[in-house]
Amino acid sequence: MIKRFHSLYVGQIELENIGLAGTPADQRRYGNDRFAEVFWTAKDVAQEMDALGYYALWTAEHHFQREGYECFPNLIQLSLWLATQTKRLKLGCAFNVLPMWHPIRLAEDYAMADIVTDGRVIMGVGRGYHSREVESFGAPVIDQAANRELFEEQVDLMLKCFNDEAFSHHGKAYDVPPPVEYRGYQLTDITCVPRPKHLPVEIWMPIASSKSIDYMASKKFKAMITLNGEKILDDVIKAYRDACAKHGQRKQLGEDVIWGAGIYLADTPEAAKRRVEPSHDERYKWFAPFGFVRYADEHGRTWGTPGAPARVPNLTDGIAQKAWFCGPPAHVIEGIKSIEARYPGLEDFMIHWAEGLPPKEFKEQLRWFAREVMPAFRG
Repeated sequence: MIKRFHSLYVGQIELENIGLAGTPADQRRYGNDRFAEVFWTAKDVAQEMDALGYYALWTAEHHFQREGYECFPNLIQLSLWLATQTKRLKLGCAFNVLPMWHPIRLAEDYAMADIVTDGRVIMGVGRGYHSREVESFGAPVIDQAANRELFEEQVDLMLKCFNDEAFSHHGKAYDVPPPVEYRGYQLTDITCVPRPKHLPVEIWMPIASSKSIDYMASKKFKAMITLNGEKILDDVIKAYRDACAKHGQRKQLGEDVIWGAGIYLADTPEAAKRRVEPSHDERYKWFAPFGFVRYADEHGRTWGTPGAPARVPNLTDGIAQKAWFCGPPAHVIEGIKSIEARYPGLEDFMIHWAEGLPPKEFKEQLRWFAREVMPAFRG
């Protein structure tokens, strides 16, 4: 049963001339003052969510995005600041892109955040997908096998920082500590100072492909699944449950999963669709070329695979796939409950902010959702 409500803000500025006929994504350019506005937007949204009883605001790490879609470079710094601006809201990292970090530095930064916020920052890790970002930091992403190999070694080193009072690590990418003399003795181990207060650290990863599911289960990572068509959603939730069981963790379907969907409330489905459609289309102008269309056709084939649609999806597609719910509160409640009913362990639902939607309008949606949708899941 859904108990906790989240939202995802990837850090887009307020975009103008949106929609399929609007400014092409690659032609957008902004100045530094516009990029900086995302921090104040995050504060306003976080304070709104805090007052309304939401559980967590999640943000996304990205770099070099002069197009204005994803402008947060450091989620732990951002979360630390947002924690000072709110009282109860948790701040989630969706996700710290490990190949762009030294894993010990990330572990130290997170440990500090965990201590000073008393556990309000939620750890999340990912492998990255923007070649402009990851490759510019000197890490592989075009070579997916090399990216995965590096990421998995980084995770191992990060977990040692969290869980071991003293540790060493000697792998392909990292030699910790190196064989050097220190104050008259030979180093054989080091200690991460400080370590997190709350152990074991709760760590989330996105399910972007079936290849990641077994690895996540082996590390006891929790799963985030957003804007997936219902067929793909069902496949990955079952695969995650089965992989967890394989690694000795018996879970109900949907347990330790955040399911996210697009939401827009209006008096009628037609009005909701009309109002959010340009924002929906702006999102997919940017994200579809990266392969982020997780819908299946009537034969169960993922869009983009042989025989399945390869076009950019429209909002009608998203509604049909139950990745988007648009209409009056009762209609949206019915849609969310139709998915919730399949997964007895599902406790977390995330509202995905359509990237073209202005902050003022999104905050109005958050208020309406909290007032007329959230109570239906608390009875």
